Parts: sequence; C-alpha cells; structure tokens
Amino acid sequence: MGVKGKWLLALMALAACCGGLAAQAATAATAGDTVVTAHVRAQLVAHAPQGLAPGAPLAGPVMLGLALEHQPGWHTYWKNPGDSGLPTTLAWTLPAGFSAGDLQWPAPQQLPLGPLMNYGYAGKVLLPVALSVPPSAAAAPSGVVQIRLRADWLVCKEICIPESGAFQLDLPARTPVTAHGALFDAARRALPPSLAQVQAQATAGATSLDITVGGLPAAMRGRQVQLFVEETGVIDYAAAPVQRWDGERLLLQAPLAAQRSESPARMRAVLAGPGGPLQLSFPVSGWPAPSAPAAATSDSAATAAVAPAVAPAAAALPVETAALGPALLLAFIGGLLLNLMPCVFPVLSLKVLAFARHAGERRRLAAGGFAYTAGVMLSFLALAALLLALRAGGQQLGWGFQLQSPLFVAAMAALFTLIGLNLAGVFEFGSVLPGSVAGFRARHPVADDALSGALAVAVASPCSAPFMGAALGAALTLPTASALCVFAALGLGMASPYLAASLWPALARRMPRPGLWMVRFKVIMAFPMFATVIWLCWVLGQQSGADAVAALLGLLLALAFGAWTLGTPVKSTRARALLGAGGAAVLAGALVWALPAFQAPVPQAAAAASTWQAWSADAVAAARADGRPVFVDFTAAWCVTCQFNKRTALADAQLLADFKARRVLLLRADWTRADPAITRQLASFGRSGVPVYAMYPAGAGEPRLLSEVLTVTQVRDALLSITSKELQ
Repeated sequence: MGVKGKWLLALMALAACCGGLAAQAATAATAGDTVVTAHVRAQLVAHAPQGLAPGAPLAGPVMLGLALEHQPGWHTYWKNPGDSGLPTTLAWTLPAGFSAGDLQWPAPQQLPLGPLMNYGYAGKVLLPVALSVPPSAAAAPSGVVQIRLRADWLVCKEICIPESGAFQLDLPARTPVTAHGALFDAARRALPPSLAQVQAQATAGATSLDITVGGLPAAMRGRQVQLFVEETGVIDYAAAPVQRWDGERLLLQAPLAAQRSESPARMRAVLAGPGGPLQLSFPVSGWPAPSAPAAATSDSAATAAVAPAVAPAAAALPVETAALGPALLLAFIGGLLLNLMPCVFPVLSLKVLAFARHAGERRRLAAGGFAYTAGVMLSFLALAALLLALRAGGQQLGWGFQLQSPLFVAAMAALFTLIGLNLAGVFEFGSVLPGSVAGFRARHPVADDALSGALAVAVASPCSAPFMGAALGAALTLPTASALCVFAALGLGMASPYLAASLWPALARRMPRPGLWMVRFKVIMAFPMFATVIWLCWVLGQQSGADAVAALLGLLLALAFGAWTLGTPVKSTRARALLGAGGAAVLAGALVWALPAFQAPVPQAAAAASTWQAWSADAVAAARADGRPVFVDFTAAWCVTCQFNKRTALADAQLLADFKARRVLLLRADWTRADPAITRQLASFGRSGVPVYAMYPAGAGEPRLLSEVLTVTQVRDALLSITSKELQ
C-alpha cells in the first residue's frame, strides 16, 4: 500500500477520532445554556423580573435554575436519593460579588426498584437557586453578566449513567428576564413550605422512629401521606411507615434501617399529601445504640466508605513529588513491550513487508526508521495533548478513550477493511487518485513510514502493556510539559525496535531479497487486517449490541463493493463513472442505515447470578462491611490484554475455587463505554487505563494492585496474603 493510500486512510482515521471525541465530550462540553444527552435535556435558566441594574434595590427576586427534562422511564435523584443513587450537584462560577444560594429541592416522588426505594424526579423538574446580587453590582462593559455552571447528575432506568454539563448564560444587567417565569412559578409551588402551625417531634424506639405531627392543614387530615426523610442512613426507605390519625394529629411509625449509621438529634423531612408538600423539622429523642456498622445506602456514602482504603493505594505512587526519570523509564519499557501486544501485530506486518522491499537500501531503511519513529512519537504527543486538554476541561477520560466511542470503532473497522482489500489486490489507490498525488511518494518516500507510525498509534493506544499503567497514571498528574515527555518516551519505546533494525546493517543484510514471494506475502498480510476487523466488530457488539454489528457488517459490505468498483478494469471513462457512482450510492445508503445503530447503547443485564457481578462502590463497601474480601477486574472489550487475562488467569478453575472458598466477591468494572465513576476510581489508584486489578481485604485496609499481565500464581499469592492477615 503506497503513500497515496496511507494519506487517505490517515485522514479517515483522524476524522473518525474527532467524531469519537465529539461523542465523548457531548455530555460535558460547554454548549451555551443547554446540554442534551441521550437521556436528559438540561438547560440553565434565569428569572429576573427587575433585571440586574446596579446601584438600585431590587424589587423582585433573581433566580437561577437547572431545568431537567428526562426521557421516558429515566430519572434523577433528590437530595437524599434513598437506597441508591446520587443527588444532582451544582458548581457555580459567578462574577465578583455575586453568590448563589443553596439548591432549593422540590418535593420528590417515590421511585421503587425491586426491593429498593429511591427518591427523585422523572419527567420535567426545575432545581432553583437564589442569586445574591451585590448592592453596587457593576455589569460588564457590554451590559451583560456571565453566569457559568458545572452540573453533575446520575440518570437511571434499569442502568445508571453519570452525566454532566458545562453551561453558560449571559444575563442582561438592565433588562428584565421573564421568559421562564411560568417554569419558576411551578417550581415555587413544588417547594415544600414550612408552616408555623405545623409542629412535629419524634422518639426513636428499638426498631422504629415514632413521629407525631400536629397542626396539619385540613386538606391533609385523615388522608394518606408520604414521608421523605432528608437524613441518610436512618430509616428503612423500602418499608412504608405505618400511619394513623389521632384526631388532628398524625402518628407515623417509620421502621429504622437494619444497619442504621446515624442518630441525629434533629431531623428534616418532607410530608407529601393532599394540599401539597410540607417541610418538617423535628427533634428526636431516645436513640438506642446502632446495631452494627452500616453499609452505605447510596453511591456517595459508599464512595466515602471506600475512600480510606483507596487513599493509601493512590499514595503508593506520589506523582506530585516523584522524579520524572522513573516515569520516563517506565514509559519507555512499556512502549517497548507494546510491540508484543496483539493489537499492534497488523501494523507491524506492514513494516515487515517494507523491510523486505528495501532490504538492500541502507539509506532508505535508515530514513524510514527515523520517519516511522517521528510518526509514532508525534501521534502519541497529539493524542496525549488532546486527552490532557479534555481532562483539564472536566472530562472523565482515560487512556484508550477513543475506543469508547462506537463511531470510532466502526471507523477503524472500515479503515482496516480498506487496508485489507488493498493488500489483497481488490483495488489500488493509484488508479483513482490524481497523478500529482501519485508523484508524491517519489519526492517524499519517508512519508509512507511516518503515516505507518500514526496508524500504529491509532490501534496500539488502547492496549496497556506491563509498566504502562503506572507511567500513564503518573503522566496524567504531572505538569503538562512533563506529562508530554512521558508520552514521548512511550512513543520512543514503541518505535525503538524498528529504528534499531533500520540502523543495524547486519540485520538488513539478513533480510530476504525482493522477489515474487513478496506478492504472495502482501496478500497474506491482508488476513491480519481482517482479523482486526473481527475484533472491532466484537467490541462494537459489547458497546451497542447485535443490531450495531449487523449495521457495521452491512456498511463494510458496501465499502467492499465500492472498493471493487474502483479496482475493476474498464475501457471507458463513462463506465468508470457509472461504476464509481454505483459504489458511492451503495455506500451512502449503507451509512444512512448504519449510523443510528452505532448510537444506541446495549442494555446491561444484571450479573447477580454470574460468578462475576457488576462493579459499584456500593457493592465494594457492602461486601467489606460483611467481612468479605473483594477482587475487582477493571476491564474493557477493546482492551486486548484484558481479554487475554480474562480467558487465561481469571478463567482458571482452581483459582475460581479458591475465590469461592474464601468468600471473595468478584466484581467487574466494564469501561467499554465511558464511565466517569470508573475513571475516577482508576485515578484514585494512580492509573488512567485498563487493565487494572485490585484485591481488597475484608473490613479496613488498603487494596493491593496487581500487574497488567496476570498469572494464576500472582493472583493466588495476593489472595493468600490478604486472607492470611485476616486470620492472624
């Protein structure tokens, strides 16, 4: 395959990468006042009837709010999410002198899920916040006050997806803002008020919290009500309180949580019923001692429970003060070993072919070696710079992030299909490209090698070789210049074997002479490309399901037909045009049909009945509190090393029996699609990519991190180490 083809393929890969990055950043990119995800439409809105005129008292309120519109079946959470979930959080960036008040939570609704009871919002909801304007607020010279917001929410259906948005709203300083007045009026009616005549008190018994409420409005008396307690870790959310009326007094008996973790002297709650919701605040007396340390009842509490155990592991690599030298050495060795990863084999096969073609041309080999090295290093630096920039902008991304996008996976499958068809002789780029492009290789022969280096990085970056994990984790916490040096060392390590071979005359002399065998070898090299396409189809299936794989296969069939039309010999220009138009029409139709299928995530089935269960911080905390060790496999479908370990060490029958005998909970954190919670957990270990393997002891204690390439002996030693400590 000549430089003409590689230029075209490299441009395709770049476009695909940009498309994938755009998909990754969709939920957190600054998009004005509105961010739209697959599950939520979020908008930053304001209500200022009197404007923000400086120097004059305000005659009306100034309110901000995050309006959430959920897709059918999806919901977000209240300030106390109940048995699971996370509340929405708002982080404001305001002009000097301005300040935002606390989030004013509308009354929630009950969200039952099997044996669990959660509290939150479905449909449409506005989360309002009061804006405090300084008495002498000085508007910007343009007369506009810029409001910025970073919001994070957890949206759930059968599965939960952390999402976020960066919002910007420009408010005119002297002009009333009333477009969303009706929305704020509805939100104000949904806020539970505190009524002076409503008085409540509670007594804690051995198994229940007994609450007495008097002075309730007439519309609520004698009717069923719903109780939403703001404090976490106190009551059993799934058990409905027993309620009865004693005249005008409401008596509620709310069962306490089996593993209660809090004994507040005063509590707040929302009482919802006919006539609207009410805010309660009441003292609590008579608390018995908690029966046992409680497992966390929400993702936020679980994270707090795990944090003490995770912190020491993260501190094991003090990257803020570590010398740059060790990180560079680890990166170089990791890049060197990256050449042994299966995902790099297809591109290396092209380099073997290039070696054979120029075996007797020492100067050509040397120039090609330097060009390939430059292509690898510059591509690593470009990808790293983009990753660092996105992370600085708030994205929760790690190494190999581009393969978390189904669009990028599909584009890479198309790219390798074209390479395979070209190697198999189905078509030649020279037959369809202008003569000026065809002459480029004669003037710049090393460009072919540089583009091969870029292609190698595109497929190698998702892999994580030994030593790479610690190096990349360190790089992402170092200053930008030092981090880029680490990535450059990674690229140099990957390119160094080819560079050394191109500069070593003895090796060049041992290369076979060009001949007819090269034609057959070129065709044989098409099959590693097609094998890579099979792997990419499997990755896409893990991300978006069987429909997406069928769509991709149809697209690749159309692509192959288009390539055939380009490679078919014809005698007339008209026939060439007709064939080309037919191929383009088939490809365009396939694209229109296939693209929607790549956007839909595949539902994640519950894994409770399996040996491996889905990871969550909640599951880790609950198991450790129950006296069980935990082993976590941080993995992804596009990670070849992960799949190798999964089918070798982690599939060993005796090792699985050892896990079972010691009551080890096996959890799998699937990072195939972007998951900010997993990204944050990896960052706490000082890692930025997968695979990562963490062995947690029961109860307290820091987790032990294993190497990227597992062996049964290594895992068993770690297991025996933590269980023997528990027995002492």
